[in-house]
Amino acid sequence: MKFETIDRISGLIGMLLVATFVLGLAHSISTGFAGFWGGLPFWVISLIVLSLTLYDYWKSTFKGKE
Repeated sequence: MKFETIDRISGLIGMLLVATFVLGLAHSISTGFAGFWGGLPFWVISLIVLSLTLYDYWKSTFKGKE
């Protein structure tokens, strides 16, 4: 298997693990004691972090191989 394929697969697995952890944490904060409005700032931060993670994955695997 080529190195690029391994890089894409491992990056995707890592990104999915991070996304699962962050979204699960945000869900547990929002449904717990903090409630929706208390957990809303964490949701906003989580979505920004996940979009940065997605952009870095795309840049390192697809765009950066020129």
